[in-house]
Amino acid sequence: MPLYAVEVTLTRPATQAELARASQALPLAANRDSTRLMAVMKAANADQALNRARRRLKGLLPLDSLTTHYPDQEGQVLLSVVLSPAADAAIRRAAEHEGQEPHRFLAQVIRRALADHARREAEDLDNALRSLLTRTSPDRLVAAVGRTLTHTTGERTC
Repeated sequence: MPLYAVEVTLTRPATQAELARASQALPLAANRDSTRLMAVMKAANADQALNRARRRLKGLLPLDSLTTHYPDQEGQVLLSVVLSPAADAAIRRAAEHEGQEPHRFLAQVIRRALADHARREAEDLDNALRSLLTRTSPDRLVAAVGRTLTHTTGERTC
């Protein structure tokens, strides 16, 4: 059976007691502030891996979402969230209005929102660079980018 890396995002930092109890149900690795955890799950598929992780951790941690950590063959990561009854009903109504299954409708809405966000972010970056290029030369700008990227303290810059 294949192994799947599952990332667990929490609604708040887990306490040491919560982490200890949850680690008995499922071996976990926590990030520095205990808001994101990693687990490795044996399962027939990624969906089953997320469901197994959720079942084992339910009630032990303040779960927000679970995702597969690595993209599948189609380049997709799976997201598992528990929706409130009101949100679930709203999604079902909207999906029915569009003639789609709820999970496909939600996936399409999320993909569209992520694409819009990426497009806006790229436009903002292009505008910022154009503005910088009005005050400096391209070679100085590239040198400044290089300095900034090589002098980070482990923070993600890209």
